[in-house]
Amino acid sequence: MPWLTYVRLIGFTAGTLLMLFWMVVILGYRRQRNFERVFFFLCLALFFFYGGSLLALNAQIYYQLPPPMLAVFSQTVIVIGLWVLPALLTHFHVEYGEARGLLQSRAGKWSWVAVAYLPLPYLLIREHLSTPNAQRFDFLTPVNSFGPGFKIWLFLALVVCCLWQGRFFRFATDKHEKDFHEMALLLLACAAFLVLDIHMHMRNGMAGQAELGTLLALLPILPLGALVYSVQKHNFLQIGRQRNLVYAVSITFVALLYLSAIRRVGEWLEPVLPPEATAAILVFVLVALFEPIQRVVSRILRTTALNEFDRSHRIMGAINETARLGNFEKLRRFAEKWVREQLELAEVTLTMRNVTGLDGRVQPGQRGSENEFEICHAGRSIGNLLVRPHGAMLSGETRAALEYLCEQLPGALELCRLIEEKVRLERELAERERMAALGQMAANISHNLKNPLGSIKTILQVQLENPELPKTIRGETQLILEEIGRLSSKLNQLLQFSRPTITGEKDSSTSDAAVVAREVTEVLRHEADRKGVALLFGESAMPACVQASNEAVSDILSNLVMNALEAAPRGGSVRVSVSRNEDGCLLAVEDDGPGIPQELSEKILQPFFTTKTHGTGLGLAIVARRASEVGGSVEFVSPARNGRGTRFVVTLPLGDKKR
Repeated sequence: MPWLTYVRLIGFTAGTLLMLFWMVVILGYRRQRNFERVFFFLCLALFFFYGGSLLALNAQIYYQLPPPMLAVFSQTVIVIGLWVLPALLTHFHVEYGEARGLLQSRAGKWSWVAVAYLPLPYLLIREHLSTPNAQRFDFLTPVNSFGPGFKIWLFLALVVCCLWQGRFFRFATDKHEKDFHEMALLLLACAAFLVLDIHMHMRNGMAGQAELGTLLALLPILPLGALVYSVQKHNFLQIGRQRNLVYAVSITFVALLYLSAIRRVGEWLEPVLPPEATAAILVFVLVALFEPIQRVVSRILRTTALNEFDRSHRIMGAINETARLGNFEKLRRFAEKWVREQLELAEVTLTMRNVTGLDGRVQPGQRGSENEFEICHAGRSIGNLLVRPHGAMLSGETRAALEYLCEQLPGALELCRLIEEKVRLERELAERERMAALGQMAANISHNLKNPLGSIKTILQVQLENPELPKTIRGETQLILEEIGRLSSKLNQLLQFSRPTITGEKDSSTSDAAVVAREVTEVLRHEADRKGVALLFGESAMPACVQASNEAVSDILSNLVMNALEAAPRGGSVRVSVSRNEDGCLLAVEDDGPGIPQELSEKILQPFFTTKTHGTGLGLAIVARRASEVGGSVEFVSPARNGRGTRFVVTLPLGDKKR
């Protein structure tokens, strides 16, 4: 056989297997990106071309006159692959450009895709009849069998792909990516030149067309073969994490190539040696290669294990640094994001069970899939790490890294818990010191101001009883008495807030929240009438016995109702209700005022924060403190309804008293 036939035979065999390799890898990877889908169909088109060409070439070798049906089948497969090749080449580059962030507009992308596929139906209809039959089909330079429209389309598609590769080269940040795109650009430019030279007859004469046609046909093998190395070595296209898939497919195809080589060598040596003997010798050669192969594989596996071990250490180092902040929710979010990015996973979810000191999303404990890794601490399960890879399955090294992380995560979680507890205790200590200073200040104020205020109030009340007191002075005196009363009220509120709380000891007294709420409503009804606000009370039919004293419930409701009366406009309303559910007794106070601005919602429960001119900022702080003392909670919604109003709900634990 001529040397060119050997070159084409080897090249078409390698091209067919390489395209089949990439199709199997993409199908096994199964990542939900359009880029991989178009890449699959591009490889399928090239597989048709190489497979059909290989079939036709083998038919020419084995048959003096190839069977007509075999020739027609080969031609059909080649034509199908070549017809869609220009459109798929352009579409492939457009999708890769979008994946790299070089196409910001969806409309721009679909415009490119439309331009890529627009000539396909026109040329298919116009030039289909000009395609020769199998006896006249040019298998050496098959593009010459198509009309001039297809040749121009193929040339323009190659030029467009060169422009895209130039952009990829300019925007690539990694040296290996730059080298790959530079090589692809040169090969595409060479292919465009060969299309002009061979199929558009830039040169006079037909000399060297068979050799140039073979070079053009085998050019796609170079970038797609280099892509295998880039994916495996440098994680190009983000498929590198699926090394087990690449290894498995590579070993399978190397085995197929070796079997094919055994058959070919047996045929070549058949005049000298029986094919069975040749096959036996070549199979026996594998035994001699076993030890070198084992050493190479061992070195690769060792390098891979060390790389993954280093990567896992870096991941845990960053997670431990975040754990030192003492914020479990922040640690959970960071761990999910960091593990996902470093191990190149599609999704990572860290779930924690209801373990004391570890607060997080609580999930039932049974392992549900092979991608769910259990986190154990002190011999018991405390959570799970659920991951989802981009491809069909996790690679072996990624699975080992995740198992190592799950062994180390309990230490980071425990560190976060201890620091969080330490920060909480420090804050409680600082708050108690602040409250102690406030209590001392309040005691001094009480000592220095209450007695003088009482004396002034007594003197003024005596003066008011004097019938000879002028009317103008009587009015001013009454005004001074009201201001003294207001000042005494603020002073009492300060003393009430500064009263120390006995920690570790719960109040065992109970009260009927409905009775206390009715009393508070009646006491404050006069104030509501004075402000022109309707004060409404709704009582639940169920008993409302709570684990709190009458004084605590009264403090809570009094402050909430007073705040609501001040917020409600004249002619508005304030609704007080008492109900219960499985969580406890609910004390609700709702007004129809302007509501609480969103930017102030996190501050209104803080002591001394107020937006009122004459306020102390202690009312809601007292509510929060009294509720906390008895094991309750305070929540509010603003706006409550129709874009206005605020609704406060205080939940108190139910008492043992039966009513």
